[in-house]
Amino acid sequence: MSDQAKGLLITLFGVLFVVPDSLFVRLIAADALTIAFWRLLLAGGLSALWILLTAGTDPFRAVLRSGRYGVIYMIGVGASGVLFVVAVSLTSVANVVFIIASLPIFASILSRVFLSEPFGVRTWLTIAAVVPGLAIIAYGSGETQNASLTGDLLALSVSALFAAALTAARRVRNVSMVPGVAMAYILAACLIAPFADPLSMPLDQAPLVLGHAGVILASSVLLAIGPRFITSAEVGLLVLLESVLAPLLAWAVVGENPGAYALLGGGIVIGALVVSNLVLLLRQFNGRNTRQRV
Repeated sequence: MSDQAKGLLITLFGVLFVVPDSLFVRLIAADALTIAFWRLLLAGGLSALWILLTAGTDPFRAVLRSGRYGVIYMIGVGASGVLFVVAVSLTSVANVVFIIASLPIFASILSRVFLSEPFGVRTWLTIAAVVPGLAIIAYGSGETQNASLTGDLLALSVSALFAAALTAARRVRNVSMVPGVAMAYILAACLIAPFADPLSMPLDQAPLVLGHAGVILASSVLLAIGPRFITSAEVGLLVLLESVLAPLLAWAVVGENPGAYALLGGGIVIGALVVSNLVLLLRQFNGRNTRQRV
């Protein structure tokens, strides 16, 4: 199997594991911060244990040595991990995943500001399409059951925070940030513990809580490995699967209808990002062919 095929397969499974994430938030009978506490503590703790057993403490030291970039990464990952759960508890699953799909736009803006990367026509056109799509989703929150503007704004914050984390990670490309995810999750869990009620979690919810942590752990590991072997455009296309499948899963399991506005706005956002990534992928493919001929 080629490296590209391996990368596509690993990334695909990483995306599929994250699809039920928002559904677990719906199914677990506890308040949002308590769910977030156990989600982050278990996923972070298991990740840290796996890294310690396979590589020792050196990967953690490497993240800490990355200085402010490692700190920004961990703040972004930890905060977005908490706010994601709160957002899902306040608005519809469809709104959350469609809004978070805008992450590449925030990443492009932050890369322009902090990494001095230029905007191309493709990026401007993508932004021009995504912003109206997000506006339609927000407008529909007052008309759709289980949706709210507050939850939508928190989902937008998740997108911006995680984009900031990814931008910081790009400044220290030689350092694996997987240990940073583990540390961020554990620290975030400790910070929200006084505001949560972890011991109030009913015992019969344990299988759901463990399953929730398990899918987060599996997706984190796979999505840290797979993208090393494929292009950013290929990663972007695969990740969009979650935005399509998560609302359908919530609709099928708990009967949560996304609503016409979410479907319309989300369709615009996803469609724009699909076209943008396909254009980028085609450019990269043509570039490789040109270099091979030369």
